[in-house]
Amino acid sequence: MTEPDPAPPTAPTAFRYPPTGRRAAVYRTVKRLTGFDPLPSDEVARRFIAGLTEGDPVAERFVAETYHGELGARRARELVERAQRDGIDSVPEAPESMRELFTEFERVPDWVDPDLVEQGAAVWRRWGYALGAMGNAGTNDTYTEGWLAVPLSLSGGYAGARALHRYLETSRWWIEVCRPGAILTPGSLGRSISMHVRIMHVSVRERVKNHPEWDAARWGLPISQSAMLLTLLGGSVAPALGLYLLGHLTSPREMRAVLHFNRYCGYLVGVRCDGYFPETVADAWRILLLADAARSYDSGRDGVELVESFVPSFAPDPALRGPARLRAEYHYRVQAGYLGLYMLPWNRRRYRLPSALPGILLLLLRSPLIAALEIARRVAPPLDRAWQRANLRRWEDWQRWQSGGRAAAFEAATPLRR
Repeated sequence: MTEPDPAPPTAPTAFRYPPTGRRAAVYRTVKRLTGFDPLPSDEVARRFIAGLTEGDPVAERFVAETYHGELGARRARELVERAQRDGIDSVPEAPESMRELFTEFERVPDWVDPDLVEQGAAVWRRWGYALGAMGNAGTNDTYTEGWLAVPLSLSGGYAGARALHRYLETSRWWIEVCRPGAILTPGSLGRSISMHVRIMHVSVRERVKNHPEWDAARWGLPISQSAMLLTLLGGSVAPALGLYLLGHLTSPREMRAVLHFNRYCGYLVGVRCDGYFPETVADAWRILLLADAARSYDSGRDGVELVESFVPSFAPDPALRGPARLRAEYHYRVQAGYLGLYMLPWNRRRYRLPSALPGILLLLLRSPLIAALEIARRVAPPLDRAWQRANLRRWEDWQRWQSGGRAAAFEAATPLRR
């Protein structure tokens, strides 16, 4: 493996790439022993690093003019929801920035393959609850990094008492975008939520980047293009491989499909990454390994709070009794199990976390049944469709129960908590 070119001069200083010393030696050894180059090309690495300082200009112009302008967040949201319901032409007072945003949002890019998008959505339906649990465990593993942890800490997302609330909101988005046909159907709830997620990201980005705790020279732009790309890979190729251990046997074609599906989900929430969004599963893993190689372990107390808030937020309420308490205890233990399985052990040791062993045992005990169903679905398409419906229904039932029936709001105007 050739030594990667140095990072460009504008690279955030906390992103320590290319790797040096022991880290570089590990990657050279992997290349020598496996023939697989674990890091991306220099050009992809440069573009990823440049993406750490890039945002979403189209949505940013709209939010600056409306949500953060004279119109205000409440009135701006009313305009957005009317345009979603009746079309942008039904909002004659919509500013040009809003028309530009909706035009871009509704345009389906040339690279979209509708059949492949739907195949990828079906993968999410098969994974169901496991997608969110494993994806969030992987995300917790990245909270060693300030450029990922500080925006969530400042905004309150996944921090303290709000950790479970934000996870339940995100789960609602996952559920809605993976419904059959939903992501490409104009006016679907999944697409409507995606627009609100995009606006929320822009609003949080603007407030965090102007906060005195945010160090742009060190971390780049909060909720940057490259940060959002890592989230999409954490919802596609990472669970595609990681959930094999628990019986979810995702084929190479299905892995490519779920990567494509995530790319389109990302497009709807403002992710572009033109020129470096991975086209193959191998290239996707190279980007994940790139981010891992560049760790600086600088999130401090913010990262600790995020990780140590998440699983405890599932702990049963002392007032619960009977079946409700057993159900809550089950999810608490299972979430701890996912964190135990999918956080790197040397990172997990940095935090005080509930025991993962009971949850790991629960997950491993049911994995043979899941594997058997995965094998059977390949020879019996009706079973596959039933498997998808059942997993999606259980996922939605859990989300509704865990949230107490409260609707997900995706508010863009919530102030930073400090």
